[in-house]
Amino acid sequence: MDDPAAIGRRVQRLRAERGLTQRQLADPSYTPAYVSTLESGRVRPSETALRFLAERLGTSYEELATGRPAHLATELRLALVEARRQLATGTAEEAAERYRCLLTDAEHLDLVPEQAEALLGLGDCALETGQLVDARHHFHAAERLLAEEPLPRRARAVRGRAVAHLLAGELRYACYLLESAIDELGASGLADPEALVVLYAAVIGPYMDMGAHARAAHAAELALALAPQVDDPALVAGMHRQVARTFLAEGRTADADASLAKAQAIYQQLSLRTDLAHCHWMRGYVLAQSGELTAAETELRAARDMLNVRRAALFTAQVEVELADVLRRLGRHDEASDLLSAFLELGDRHGAVHAGGAHRLLGLIAEERGDSETAEEHYVTALGLLERSGASGDLADLCRLLGDLLRRGGRTEAALDAYRTGLGHRSPPGTTTLGPAPTTPAFLRR
Repeated sequence: MDDPAAIGRRVQRLRAERGLTQRQLADPSYTPAYVSTLESGRVRPSETALRFLAERLGTSYEELATGRPAHLATELRLALVEARRQLATGTAEEAAERYRCLLTDAEHLDLVPEQAEALLGLGDCALETGQLVDARHHFHAAERLLAEEPLPRRARAVRGRAVAHLLAGELRYACYLLESAIDELGASGLADPEALVVLYAAVIGPYMDMGAHARAAHAAELALALAPQVDDPALVAGMHRQVARTFLAEGRTADADASLAKAQAIYQQLSLRTDLAHCHWMRGYVLAQSGELTAAETELRAARDMLNVRRAALFTAQVEVELADVLRRLGRHDEASDLLSAFLELGDRHGAVHAGGAHRLLGLIAEERGDSETAEEHYVTALGLLERSGASGDLADLCRLLGDLLRRGGRTEAALDAYRTGLGHRSPPGTTTLGPAPTTPAFLRR
């Protein structure tokens, strides 16, 4: 809201343009003296008073309070909905270009919620294209803008920042961000299903990479249980967008905003497809660990297909690393090698844990084909990548593989060094270096 003097001048100008006296404007709820005091800038009007005066003057509360025509804000919200749809159905690069323009417009109009929405969109685009530093910057900026909002409004920003740290190999910090948000959400009593699905699904990845498989499985179970409460009817969203356009063309700004709010909520939920794909990913991983390879392949392919629809190339490639392991164990080495090579073309900066995993699998395939030299090269490369990320469980296993390979080649001292390195990263079964698990919200407890 502007300062009282600016609001007073605005009221006086609009009253004069409409040929109203102060008494005519004030009746029946206020006095001419109050209108006079307001127009002179000596009193800050309440929201109730401004809404009354706006109706009498034939304008909107927003325009009277800020001097900004209401249709500009509504048109910007419509454009943000369109950008979200574009990200959901098109390419991240095109959506990012649109979001950058909209962020500039929102800053010019001083619309904080719309600035945050544009930043969240830019963060999502950067995640999908693997620009992790940019993604962290955008999500952090959105989180600062929404600092005074309830946690459900900030969940997407928290999730995005955590995923960016995860993909950079900062597993412990990603877990900290997500678990803190889950605990805060549970303690606040704000049982928001969408926010919980966003957070639970996002924490699966770092749990898996840190060896906290029981926690990952529990988070996946909770996310899938909540998923039916967050439907994502894209056709309904499209209908609301078109209705909003019609209302806006007719000057019915409030009705247009209501339709836009419904469409925006639905398009935001489109990103849950990525989260639900992670749940299928987790199921496939668990099945693979228990030796149910055919079922694991089915779950991992489902996850990959869902991510392909979202054009989430980075996440798709990471699922393919897990799928390649299943294919290798099924004896389909050529298929596995093709998937792993495609992933490594993205570069290890897009996820040290999965890049390390890809090199580990290529080493296993080389060993099984009798090529010890190539196997050692892949194992050593994987070791360097995993040491950067802190994936202790994977490191211990990799050092065992490397030690066994060196021992079979007669290089006993080098093998002992590898085994010692692995022992330094070994944790007791079922344990993790993380603290207590987040408390399950009361309404989800059985």
